Amino acid sequence: MKDSNNISEELLETIERYLNGTLNTQELKDFNRLLDIDDDFKAQVEDVRTMLFGIETQSLKEQLNEFHKDVPKQIKTEPSPKQKVRYLRYSRIAAAAAIIIAVGSIWFFSTPKNEKLYANYFKPDPGLPTTMGNTANFIFYDAMVNYKYGDYDIAISKWETLAEQKPENDTLNYFLGVAHLAIRKEAEAIPFLERTIQTKKDFALIDDAYYYLGLAYLKEGNLELAKKNLNISNKDLGKELLSKLK
Repeated sequence: MKDSNNISEELLETIERYLNGTLNTQELKDFNRLLDIDDDFKAQVEDVRTMLFGIETQSLKEQLNEFHKDVPKQIKTEPSPKQKVRYLRYSRIAAAAAIIIAVGSIWFFSTPKNEKLYANYFKPDPGLPTTMGNTANFIFYDAMVNYKYGDYDIAISKWETLAEQKPENDTLNYFLGVAHLAIRKEAEAIPFLERTIQTKKDFALIDDAYYYLGLAYLKEGNLELAKKNLNISNKDLGKELLSKLK
């Protein structure tokens, strides 16, 4: 079983969102799918549930107070096995709670504002309906299925094969860009999104392309280009984010 104390900040945040019921439909579907196939992951989720429950309900404090009441004052006797188990249990919860609080505090105070905004505003495009057509379209929509399940690396691999044949395809470039953002590869995402906005045709997702390109530059720390692209996008979220960058 994996040590829950070694859980990454990113995974801890995702599990907390799951427990709080704030995952979107696709994220929840992917999360439950992983719970079904990975026992270690399921155990980690239960550990975090226990730790967060202790913090949010202040049961940790109540349990510790009750524990101290059970310990006779100024009597130095060897604790019974039952008391030892109880002490170890409370110590484990207290240590875990301290770790969660410490990690959260470090992330909040050390993470640059730009990255916090990016984390709050980035959400992968939900994707297109997966209808199969000719061979070329089959490959595209087959990759779209992977994309929707969060298998971004697989989707990218399939789409890149098509992109070699159609390097100017707006839809391919757009989803390749967003998929790279989803796996935190902003530098790789930017060229695809830049090619998308350079289209000379009417592209239904052009406002989304400018929005994601603005987010990519925001994560890269280029505020000038982030503001420029967010300003061009007509997405409400883009305007909202832009107001927070001024």
